[in-house]
Amino acid sequence: MSSFSMQIVALLAPLIVTATIILTTGAVAITRSHRVMAGLSIIGLAVALISLIPARLAVPIQTTPLYIVDGFGLFYMALVLFAALVSTILAYVYLEAQSEYRAEFYILLLCSTLGALSLVVSVHLASLFIGIELLSIPLYGMVAYAFRDSVSLESGLKYMVLSGVASAFFLFGMALMYAGSGALTFTQIASSGNGGELLLLGIGMLVVGLAFKLSVAPFHLWTPDVYQGAPGPASAFLATVSKVAIFAALLRFFETSPVAHNDWLHALIAALAFISMLVGNLLALRQDNLKRILGYSSIAHLGYILTAIVAGGPLAATAVGVYFTAYVLTSLGAFGVVSLVSSTRTGTDASDLTHYRGLYRHQPTLAVTLAIMMISLAGIPVTFGFIGKFYALMVAVTGDLWWLVAALIIGSAIGLYYYLRVTFILFGAAEGGTQRHLTGPASRAAIIILGLLAALVIALGIYPTPLIDLVNATGIAVAA
Repeated sequence: MSSFSMQIVALLAPLIVTATIILTTGAVAITRSHRVMAGLSIIGLAVALISLIPARLAVPIQTTPLYIVDGFGLFYMALVLFAALVSTILAYVYLEAQSEYRAEFYILLLCSTLGALSLVVSVHLASLFIGIELLSIPLYGMVAYAFRDSVSLESGLKYMVLSGVASAFFLFGMALMYAGSGALTFTQIASSGNGGELLLLGIGMLVVGLAFKLSVAPFHLWTPDVYQGAPGPASAFLATVSKVAIFAALLRFFETSPVAHNDWLHALIAALAFISMLVGNLLALRQDNLKRILGYSSIAHLGYILTAIVAGGPLAATAVGVYFTAYVLTSLGAFGVVSLVSSTRTGTDASDLTHYRGLYRHQPTLAVTLAIMMISLAGIPVTFGFIGKFYALMVAVTGDLWWLVAALIIGSAIGLYYYLRVTFILFGAAEGGTQRHLTGPASRAAIIILGLLAALVIALGIYPTPLIDLVNATGIAVAA
């Protein structure tokens, strides 16, 4: 196989997503059928996910000076495509009750997915910035997609303004890094020596810009409002695809650029991790809205994962891969239940905890699924969330980061309260709850998918070895 052919095989997934975007955009001009648009998007994402299998034979390979496709990139591409595929299925059920403006949602979702795929294989600051913007800009529309709801419009505006601020930090950091090193590729930045104060200040501003996008405390203020106002499928996509792609890019940068292994930068990231773990859990205690609880919870979970970057070492990439897989599965399941419950209502999503009181009596599969996801997010044994937290704790102990270990344990203990509170409400008395009737093949298929996600969370919690072996086999290649 020629070098060009191997490059095409390695990039099959983003190329297929690009073709799907072109196809769906053209299809809108011919038909605005909701079923056709959703079907094209689901098929395109599924084929892109399958195309990662032959791509394994061609990696690692540097396709352009901007991108390198390796085992690490393929693993996170798989996570991104899987999360996007589930979000698309949820969106179909969610948007069925809407009579107009449904087709554009899938185009936005596909464009954002392409940006995420670009991020996870970027080895150049230019492609990193392009990927972040391609990921973020469609999200503005997705978050504000329920435009007849003022809360959704407010969320879209907040996310757009603060995301723009984050991009400004990122761009200024890029400029300082170029001034300090004379390079924009990760490896050239790494070979520039200490780089002086300009380079370190640039890396610091880059980290701050990414911290905004990741909703790490104290740059988290937009998160609960955006999660609450966005449509359920958009919240699911934002909580999974966006976080996975940006964090994968950050981890690749720190693993391939030794110049980033600076005590001052590590202290900054450690402080962000510590604050996120405590702030996220403490603020979630006072919430009576499930989507806001999940928003604050995501802040805490990003703090747990940041400990891996601070600790470094051979376990760091494994800990991040295992934790993010658990986080993606549980977040998709939790937001999936919100999306299905909300799809039977008009106006604002069913996100208040009162809407879920006695859910087990009306939709036992959804109630059990949400309960399993809450238990997994809490890190209780026999769920995959416990394995993720165990790895995060292990990498922190290995790195002698005892104050982060203490924050992780205390934060997890606090989280038990609000996660179990949601679980008790699901199986409590039905007074005050809402009757929910999900009918039709699409709704039944979505319920089955969420049930399978719950089963997978339990199965990987009991026997995680295959996934751990898979994560261990995904190494980060260094560009030439």
